[in-house]
Amino acid sequence: MNIAIHGKGLNPADKEFILSFFDHLNNLSINFWVEEHYLNSFELTDYKFPISTYSTAKDLLHFKVQYIISMGGDGTLLDTLNYSKETNLAVLGINLGRLGFLSGTPREKAFDAIESLINGQFSIEKRSLLELHSNSDLFGDLNYALNDFTIHKRDTGSMITIDTYLNGEFFTSYWADGLIVSTPTGSTAYSLSCGGPVILPDSNTFVITPVAPHNLNIRPIIIPDTSVVSFRIKGRGNSHLVSLDSRYEIVDYAKEIGIQKADFYFNILRFNEQHFINTLREKLSWGLDTRNFY
Repeated sequence: MNIAIHGKGLNPADKEFILSFFDHLNNLSINFWVEEHYLNSFELTDYKFPISTYSTAKDLLHFKVQYIISMGGDGTLLDTLNYSKETNLAVLGINLGRLGFLSGTPREKAFDAIESLINGQFSIEKRSLLELHSNSDLFGDLNYALNDFTIHKRDTGSMITIDTYLNGEFFTSYWADGLIVSTPTGSTAYSLSCGGPVILPDSNTFVITPVAPHNLNIRPIIIPDTSVVSFRIKGRGNSHLVSLDSRYEIVDYAKEIGIQKADFYFNILRFNEQHFINTLREKLSWGLDTRNFY
């Protein structure tokens, strides 16, 4: 078995665990490659066996990698999109962060997860993504998001106006601090904190959620994921922010921006006991009522 290990930076408190994880893979005769910058953060001078590295998606294809393991929180897992887009590899998230909604495997079950991987005891969830189009090549080749696309005010306390169109037809104007277009995966992220609904991963929908809207009768709305959503933004400042997941760019108001469903999926590895509804209950305390414990 060939595995790639991805991380964004080493938390010193995690070093011992991660090195023991490397040892476990080596003892099982599993071939693995660690992302180059991530391995450099360990500052290993003399380790018990050599560790190979990768730095591009082409490396993963060349090494015939079968799965990517994300070591960190949800932000780290989102970062693997840079590699999985070109390789179509499924990603297993081992949670070393806090919430771990996407990185569903806690560190204490990491070794068991590898055994399940070897034995084929897993399923693959296909998650839809957003693709951004603009007249200025925003985000280059990484113009995709697994969670959400956002527009947000930047250099003034005043709200911005976001004229929004669905499939070329005028929908409405949002007077707000910003606007979120979220996938079902991202419905439990920024959109949820702004009052958006939770959407099941296989719902084939997107949700548009305003951020602090001044139109008090405007609420989040669910739309088919076949929709093309485009925007014209106006405000008192010179520019605004646009983000895809955790990546952002500063954009002037003249730019044309549109969002639609990407033509590929992000593949997440899940084990038999890991289901979205269970995760919802465990991570968000969904339906928890203290009266049940008296």
